[in-house]
Amino acid sequence: MVRKLVKIKICGLSRSCDIDAANAAKPDYIGFVFAKSQRKVTPDQAFTLRQSLTQGIIPVGVFVNESINTVLSMVTSGIIDVIQLHGDENEAYIQTLRTKTTAPIIKAVPVLKAGDAQSQMALPADFLLLDQKGGGSGRPFDWTLIGELERPFFLAGGLDIDNITTAVQSTSPFAVDISSGVETDGLKDFDKIQAIVRKVRKAI
Repeated sequence: MVRKLVKIKICGLSRSCDIDAANAAKPDYIGFVFAKSQRKVTPDQAFTLRQSLTQGIIPVGVFVNESINTVLSMVTSGIIDVIQLHGDENEAYIQTLRTKTTAPIIKAVPVLKAGDAQSQMALPADFLLLDQKGGGSGRPFDWTLIGELERPFFLAGGLDIDNITTAVQSTSPFAVDISSGVETDGLKDFDKIQAIVRKVRKAI
């Protein structure tokens, strides 16, 4: 049976029509990518997009080896409410963030073999995000490598309409993180966003 209350994050929004799609589908989180990516947005772009986001959908900022001051500025300026780290940010980096903000922190970690997720349990982030290469691969990984985790995690990596139910049933994540799986020709697809959110909501 699929675990109840699995949350949904649609990542990599970059256009006003992407926000419209999110507002219509009502995922729990959306993501703005501030790292090098085809989905990258500037702080000004993200600020404008945030203004149109329906209240209750939580904006997340995705960073790779960014300076702590820059990350904090995105929170204090009201662009994002949650910090997601996809680089080499270590325990000391995360601890420093914690002393300066109460914003929840998600840390992406690669799962390449059994025990990889467990080895990161001590990280002082609120959530781990599990992916093939720590995020951005766009490909599913062997979910049996996750094993038993005693903390909530986001599941990412090539999730789409065809595998989302199996992914949730087999891993029981706190949330699923979807990006390329709701795109057509590299752009967010309104219908795909609607369909995958409906499928997860129906399943749980």
